[in-house]
Amino acid sequence: MALRVNAGLSQEELAQRIGVPQQTIAFWEQSDKPARSDVLPLLAKALGVKVDALIAPDEKMTAKKNGGGPKGKMKRLFEEASDLPRSQQDKIADVLYAIINQYRQTHAR
Repeated sequence: MALRVNAGLSQEELAQRIGVPQQTIAFWEQSDKPARSDVLPLLAKALGVKVDALIAPDEKMTAKKNGGGPKGKMKRLFEEASDLPRSQQDKIADVLYAIINQYRQTHAR
């Protein structure tokens, strides 16, 4: 569960990402039974860890951190956006700049 929480995912979000029912995620979190081997790579990618962290959770492996980068949901959104064509990335950047500037103007007072 700690890896899922560190990744900023709910059980439902994680289940959707890897194509299993939410109840399966809950089962894995409450039992000692690991995920199926065919699901481990998808699970590791969704959680931002290596498969080893899922197989040997006792070794205090945690989700990888990108020095000071966005966390949780924002991190995932930026990663997904980075796969889009450059023109789409530019549109997203324009929207973000507008939102950030608006926030700064309203909270600078």
